[in-house]
Amino acid sequence: MKIGELSRRTGVPTRLLRYYEEQDLLSPHRAENGYRDYGEPAVQDVQQIRGLLDSGLTTEMIRAILPYLSGPDEILLPADCLTPQTAALLQAHIDRIQDRIDCLARNRDRLRTYLAAVQPDGGSGKPLPR
Repeated sequence: MKIGELSRRTGVPTRLLRYYEEQDLLSPHRAENGYRDYGEPAVQDVQQIRGLLDSGLTTEMIRAILPYLSGPDEILLPADCLTPQTAALLQAHIDRIQDRIDCLARNRDRLRTYLAAVQPDGGSGKPLPR
């Protein structure tokens, strides 16, 4: 399929698909006329790339682990293939995610405390009477 069709099927703009190729995340075949030609698996690959990017991974991290992902719930990474550099990248990302979770939990708790202090219903979430 051509890049426009892949874009339509995945909802990812062609500009981003070209960027993924530049970042070595996608490897389309080239037709004799130079046009990109994507196989059917490219649809799942793009969806997986989008999901990984949405989770906050960088293209560098995705490039390191993408060859070992065969779907959202399956990882085909033999332990001896995990380099110390890739492990460090992934651990750093896990640490950043945990920091964000901790920050969000603190903010949630502060907002609940604030609501409990200022709402007559004790912050139960029920609308205030007018």
